[in-house]
This record gives sequence, structure tokens and C-alpha cells, in this order.
Amino acid sequence: MKHVAAATISKMDKIKRLNLINSCTGYKSANLIATKAIDGTSNVAIFSSVTHLGSHPAMLGFIVRPTTVPRDTYKNIKQTGFFTVNHVTSKTIAAAHQTSANYDVSVSEFDKTNLEIEYKTDIDIPFVKNSPVQLYCKYLNEYAIHENGTLHIIAAIEAIFYNENLEHEDGWLQLDKADVVAINGLDGYCLPKIIDRFDYARPEVPIQSLLK
Repeated sequence: MKHVAAATISKMDKIKRLNLINSCTGYKSANLIATKAIDGTSNVAIFSSVTHLGSHPAMLGFIVRPTTVPRDTYKNIKQTGFFTVNHVTSKTIAAAHQTSANYDVSVSEFDKTNLEIEYKTDIDIPFVKNSPVQLYCKYLNEYAIHENGTLHIIAAIEAIFYNENLEHEDGWLQLDKADVVAINGLDGYCLPKIIDRFDYARPEVPIQSLLK
């Protein structure tokens, strides 16, 4: 097994270091975060850092890179207080990846990709049409990570929209039924497949499969 020490990592070529460090921690979620500026311009960008924070109350978080350069998603969320999280599928990976390009603030990524914009009744923030799971979120707080200048954004899940065929009786959403993808590193898109699902683990009690 290859051994790479921290001293070696710090001296690596930038691209090689980015690829290594972004992939070595494992698979990440692939989500499109959609926002709207106060002038009405829509924005959508891919994020691989959206994570569950709690179910009661329902909350999630994601990481914003240093704001030493313009971050349209962050600016729009701070101005409006809301955003949407939309799962990426195998059919939308190319368009989703294109949203990472550095477009001018006046340009909507919806106009530069084949991603379609969608609005829900009484919600003024855009969603990504045909995304099988869509979350409407409200900004709650942010925490500065001083070690690298990033921000951890904390949000409440105000509403969930999803394809009904994904839902099991206990509320679990089986995402592989919708070809929801994960990200390996910065640019590797993967199609996970459920292997099994297990009952709540208890000491000295044999594990039981919930899918067999």
C-alpha cells in the first residue's frame, strides 16, 4: 500500500493534490443548489458537501469555499434566506458538472445547460425540474472554519418533494431506483446500487436484513 505523508502532500502539484485529497475521503453526495438573486436572476451550482445534520428538527449543512472571490450561491442565500437542494441523476451529470464553470453573475446556469428550471406553488426559489428528490431550505446560521477560510452553512428543511416510487413504508427513500449519483473526488460521477439494508443494531442481537 502506498504511503504519502503530510510533508509530501504539501509539496505536490496543485492538481494532483486536489484530486488526491478530494477523492481519498470517499464518495460524496451530488446535489445542485439552486438560488435566486434579488434582481431575479436564477443560479444553480453543483455541490458535493451537502450532509444530514438532524431529523428533528430537519436540518442539513453544506460547505461554501472561501468568499475571497464572488460566491453567487452564498450571496443569494444571504440575501433571500432560501435555497433548494436537488439530487443529480445519471442523466444530468454532464449538465450538472457544467454548472461549476465560472459564469458571470448576470448569467443563469439554467440558460447555459440543459437543466430545466421549475417553480412550486407559493415558493419563489427555483428547483431543478425532474430531479427525483428536491428540498426547499431556509438559511439558519453559518460557522466559519478558520483553518481554511470556508463556511459551514446550516439550514432547515422546509419542504421535501420526491418521486413516490422511491419511498418505502417506513419513510426510507431508495435512491438507486432513481439513478441518483455520488461523486468520487471533484469530477468522478458514480452510480451507487443498494446491496442491503439492516434493522437497528442492538447488542447481542443478530443483524436482520430489511430487504430480504
